[in-house]
Amino acid sequence: MSTSPIPADLLPSLQRIGNAWASDIHRYSQEVKDLYAPALALTNNASITVERNLAYGKDARQVLDIFIPANVKNTGVVIFVHGGAFVRGAKCTTDSLYDNVLYWFAHQGYIGVNVEYRLAPAATYPAGAIDVALAIEWVHNNIAQFGGNPKQILLIGHSAGGTHAAAYVFDPTVAYFGKYLDALVLISARLKADALLENPNADGVRAYFGLDEKQYAEKSPMTYVANGALPTLVVVAEFENPLLDIYGKTFAMKLAETRSAKPFLLEKAMHNHMSIVAHFNSGEDELGQEILSFWKNQQQ
Repeated sequence: MSTSPIPADLLPSLQRIGNAWASDIHRYSQEVKDLYAPALALTNNASITVERNLAYGKDARQVLDIFIPANVKNTGVVIFVHGGAFVRGAKCTTDSLYDNVLYWFAHQGYIGVNVEYRLAPAATYPAGAIDVALAIEWVHNNIAQFGGNPKQILLIGHSAGGTHAAAYVFDPTVAYFGKYLDALVLISARLKADALLENPNADGVRAYFGLDEKQYAEKSPMTYVANGALPTLVVVAEFENPLLDIYGKTFAMKLAETRSAKPFLLEKAMHNHMSIVAHFNSGEDELGQEILSFWKNQQQ
């Protein structure tokens, strides 16, 4: 497997942002988006057909996009759930993000599905995970007409989207326990709810999980690690939103303990909470290839 690392022209900027990331995540998140935008804009995606805003539910935000390579038949499906601290974000947050994630997988021969979901405070726990469940159900029932294999589905969630994806697999309140999925990938996911001073997105956590912090444990994927048997890969950035790297590593270790196995955990050097997804389809594909290798190994 040949992979491409962080391009040399981007590396100095990522190194400069480095530890400063946590001091102002909103400022540096926008800087990272701007940093990757030129590379993403230059990528030729003409061979990929995109079907936009297909409804999987009745709400205006219960829509998804499908990225279809040419001449595919019965191919694997990658579903991606974006982040946004539970209160913001969209499947297309810029002209290229988060389309870039699904374009990359489509260029590898897979069908990509980009899911949008309802946001807090209008939609509170467990609404995000319920929307993921509705989207997966829709994909399972309809993806064959686009050339996808409904029996070969990988779910990827980033940030708050990772929370919802993890709840779909582990949370007994949602009670789907990974139905229809081959595997799960959690990228920079919030796996434990908290409203600590260190958390720059504490307001978003309160908006989604409620004001009673005593209930956070029973609403957190971390509590239910033992509930899911689905193969799960946890990915964190070297420079994360505060505590998300700790939660991710702890989740992976606890998961390994329940299964008497080595933890499926990746820490991506020099990346931050945004660049860890912004880099897809930019020429760097190390993480993408690692995800595909993980998925393929679960199918053997």
